[in-house]
Amino acid sequence: MTPRDMATIIRRVREAGKERTAGVLLSYLRAAYAMAIRAPYDSAANATMATFAVEMNPVDAIPTIPVRAGHRTLSAAELRNYLTALSDELPDLALRLAVLAGGQRMSQLLRTRVADYNEDTQTLRLWDTKGKRREPREHLIPLAPKGAALVARLIERAQQKVEQAGSSASDRPRPPSLSLWVSTGGATMAETTPGKRLVEITAAMKTEPFNLRDIRRTIETMLASMGISRETRAQLLSHGLSGVQSVHYDRHSYINEKRAALQAWEAHLASIKAIS
Repeated sequence: MTPRDMATIIRRVREAGKERTAGVLLSYLRAAYAMAIRAPYDSAANATMATFAVEMNPVDAIPTIPVRAGHRTLSAAELRNYLTALSDELPDLALRLAVLAGGQRMSQLLRTRVADYNEDTQTLRLWDTKGKRREPREHLIPLAPKGAALVARLIERAQQKVEQAGSSASDRPRPPSLSLWVSTGGATMAETTPGKRLVEITAAMKTEPFNLRDIRRTIETMLASMGISRETRAQLLSHGLSGVQSVHYDRHSYINEKRAALQAWEAHLASIKAIS
C-alpha cells in the first residue's frame, strides 16, 4: 500500500459526503500502521503485528481531516417531541437512557453490562477510552430516579431475553457478564443501531436533521443554562479530562455533583414535559 493508494481510499469516503467518517478512517489507518511499525520493539504490542514487517506508514503523507465544530442544538419543543417519539424497543431505550444519563456517548453506553450497575447506589459504570489514554477511564454515572428505573428495566429485560433464547444453562452468560443490550436471539445490539433509529425519528419529525452529537451538545447547553458549572458538566459528560491535573492530581469523584446535576436535569425534562 502506497500513500497514493491510501489517499484514494480516503477520498472515496470523503467524496461520498461522509467527511467525519473519512477522518475517523484516516486516524484508524494511521494508528494501525504505526502500531505495526513499532511492534517488533514494543513488548506491549500484539506480537502478530510484527509479522507484517511494516517499515513505513503510508498514511503519514495524508493531511489530517479536521473535525468541523457542530452548532445544531434542539429546542425544548424538539427535545420533547424527540423523547415522545421513542418507543419501548431496545434502540429507543438506548436513545432514552443516553438523554436521562446526561448525554453519554452511545458507544460507551452500549458496552455496559449487568455488573456495571450498582443497584444500591443507582450508579452506572462506563469506561471512557477517548483521547490518548493508555487505559480506559472509569466513568461513574449516579442516575436520577427515571434513569435508574430504566436501567433496572434493562437488566430484567436482558435476563428474560437470554432465557427466551433457549440456550442451555452452561451456555448462558452469567448475570454479571450479561450485556444490558441483549437483542433478539440473545445477541448484543449493534453499536450502529440506535444511530440508524435516530435518523428515522428525525425524518418523521420533519425538522432540521440532528444526530447523537447534537443531542449531547443540546444537553450540555441546557445544563449550562440551568446553572450547572463547567467543571461538573465536564465530569458528567467525561470530556476535557485528560490534562495533568485530572490525570495525576484531582482524585475527587464528583459523584455528589453529578448526582445533583442529573436530578436537576430530570426535573428540567419534566418541566418541559419531555418526561412524566
